Amino acid sequence: MPGTRTTTRSRRLNVRTTAHQAKLIRLGAELRGTNVSSFVLESACMQAEHALADKRAFALGARDWQRFMRALDRPAREKPALRRLLERPSVLEERE
Repeated sequence: MPGTRTTTRSRRLNVRTTAHQAKLIRLGAELRGTNVSSFVLESACMQAEHALADKRAFALGARDWQRFMRALDRPAREKPALRRLLERPSVLEERE
C-alpha cells in the first residue's frame, strides 16, 4: 500500500455509505482480491497523496522556470506597510 509501513493498524475510521456505494466498494475489493478495509484504505491513501502532491510540487516550462529562478534570486525589498503590521501587537498578544 502506498505511503504505509508494515505496522499494526491501531486507528479506526468510520464511514457512512449508501447501499450503492457499499456494493460498489465490495465489488472493487473482491475484484482486487482484497478485503473492504484494505481496499478503502489503499484508495483513500492514494487520493490523499494526489491531493497533497498538488501542494508540494509544480512543473514549469523552461521560460517560466527562468522567470521563477530570477524572482527567487532577487534581493528582498523593504515593505513599510508589512513592517508596521508586524511591529504592532497581535490580538493574541497580551496588552499592557
